[in-house]
Order: sequence, then C-alpha cells, then structure tokens
Amino acid sequence: MTGQELANAAHEALRRGEQAQARKLFAEAARAESQAFSEVDVGKARTKAILAISATSLWYKAGDLNAAEQFAHRAFNIPNLPAFARAELRELLQAVWNEQAQRDAGLSFSSGQVLVSVKGGEVVTGGAPLDLILGKVQVVQNLFFRTVEYMADAPLRLRGPAAKAIQDRYRPWLFQSVPGSYQFAVAIQKTEQHDLFPEGEIEPEALTEKFLDIVRACSEDPVDGLQNVVTKADYRETFLKMTRSLAPSGKTFSAMEIRGAGEDVAPVVLSPESRKIISNTLRPLSAHAKPVDTEFGLRGNLRALDLDKDWLELAVADGETRRVSGLSEAVDDLIGPMVNHDVTVRVRRGHGRQLLFVDIEQED
Repeated sequence: MTGQELANAAHEALRRGEQAQARKLFAEAARAESQAFSEVDVGKARTKAILAISATSLWYKAGDLNAAEQFAHRAFNIPNLPAFARAELRELLQAVWNEQAQRDAGLSFSSGQVLVSVKGGEVVTGGAPLDLILGKVQVVQNLFFRTVEYMADAPLRLRGPAAKAIQDRYRPWLFQSVPGSYQFAVAIQKTEQHDLFPEGEIEPEALTEKFLDIVRACSEDPVDGLQNVVTKADYRETFLKMTRSLAPSGKTFSAMEIRGAGEDVAPVVLSPESRKIISNTLRPLSAHAKPVDTEFGLRGNLRALDLDKDWLELAVADGETRRVSGLSEAVDDLIGPMVNHDVTVRVRRGHGRQLLFVDIEQED
C-alpha cells in the first residue's frame, strides 16, 4: 500500500475508535512517505516539499513527536523550499511542541489538535478583539460537548450545560498556534474513564474526527451531506445554528478556517456566504410550517433571557425594549452566550402585539 492508502486506512481506524491500529498505520504511512521523500531529486522542490509535509504530519499523527520534529527540521534544508511548505511545517512544529509540553507537564491529550484561524476585518497578525475570540472559543467548546452527546446517542439537551461528567472527561484546552492572522489550537485532555455511556467509551480522537466532519458538512453541504454525518434531525438543526454562530457576517472579520493539525485535506472555511447558506437551510426548519412571508427581523441588544419562562428581551434602536415569546425549542448553550451582544431575532406576529420567536443570530 502507498503512504496515502495507509493514511486513509488509519483515518478509518480512528473513526472506528481503534486508536492503537490507527497509530500503527500512521507510522507505516510515515515510513512510506519518508522513503518517497528520500528518493525524489532535490531539484524537484515542490514535490519534495509536499512529501516532507506529509511525512512530518504522519509521524505526528503516529505519536512519534521526535521523528516529526527531526523530519520537519530536515525539510527546512530543502533548497528553494516553497513559502506554503515553510508555513505548514512551522504550524506542524508548533503542534509538536505543544504536545511535547503537555507530556512534560504530565498531562495527557488526544492525538491531534483542531486549529482555528480567524482572518480579515479587524483581525491582525497574532491579534484580534478579545470579545470576538472569547465568543468563538465558547461556541467551539459547546460544539465539542454537543458532539459527545450526539455520539453517545443522548437526547438533545435544551436546558443547562453539558453534564459535569462529560465536561470532566472531554475537557478542551486552548493552545497557542503560529502567528498568521489570529490562530489558536484546541486539544482534548484525556482523563480517567467514566461509565457515561451504555454503548462504551468515546475516544477523544474519534470525537475530534467527528467534530471536524460535522462542521465541514454544515458548511459545505448542510442538507444531504449533514444528513449523512448526523442522522437525528434535532441535532442537525442545533449543529447548523452553532456552526452559523462561528461564521462571520463580514463586519468584524471575514473568514474562519478550521482543520485538524497535520491534516492534508483542505480546511473548513466559514465565510459570510457560508452563514447565508446555513440561514437559508434553517429557514424552513425554524418556520414550523408557518408562512415565511409573515416573518421579519428585529435588530438590537439581547438584554435579558429566561428560557424557563419562555421569553427574551431585546433593546432595539429606538430605545424601546421588545419582548419575544415562544422560545421553548431554543437551545440554552447556543442562545445564552448571546446575552449583552447585538443580535438579529427573526419573529412573527402572534395574537395582538405578541412577537413569537423563530430564530436568532449574533452579529460579529
């Protein structure tokens, strides 16, 4: 088998939760790519660079951090190394160093990290508005917990945070990444196992793979593709709304990229267009068979929220406060972080002057 075929088999083993087999296959793939690198003429800089990235990435996924670091440094000596390869190798080295630091600290994390990049608008190299990043980090964490619950075949949670046992077992950590617009890395800490799920433990590595599959499907094929990845309709709607919360409107930043560290596939790119596509997909789901032309949007600051009593209050531009009812199916950890932020609430008229909730989006 070629290095690429072995890598594909390793990813399939990872999705099945076969961690040991996946690492073995990644190591075999790394050896095959390393051999191919050695056999390519030094004059073929681009081909040699691509093989170097692949081999470094595969050693990293195999858990052999020393081999990954050594191969990356070896690759930097390629004459006329292309700029894209230099950037990707630096990113891989940062991921390797992060994992080495984790091991030195006596902490155990799942292999691989999720890299999140925020670009454009007010975002500069290595820096971004604090409220923007804090909000996106919160959504990423909530998405991980929701993915655990889906994989565990748990009923959709409408109220309250994820169970403490889930938060303790699958604890996301934030790590620095190499400068490039604004980037951060997310890794899942490995802790003692719990009897959380009757069908058996969910490995953190499989969780990371599923998380990336869900976000990619929401962004790239929110109808058929997402249905193949997420079979439950209520979870599909929730994942779509959470992914939309990550996507930019274009006011503060212009793009978010999400991918696995060391992955040789294109990153998930969330853009203002992605946000529109997801909103259009959600529109008939949120309308609950009501005519869409009866809906309209209210823009303002979300000042108060009580999901138990089924209402929210919005401070609109004219200084007035509007109360919206009918939030019974709203998800707590999606709408809760929007309090005190500018939002657009889609509503329809009820009896008299009553406003009934349809959907909500946070502005950048």
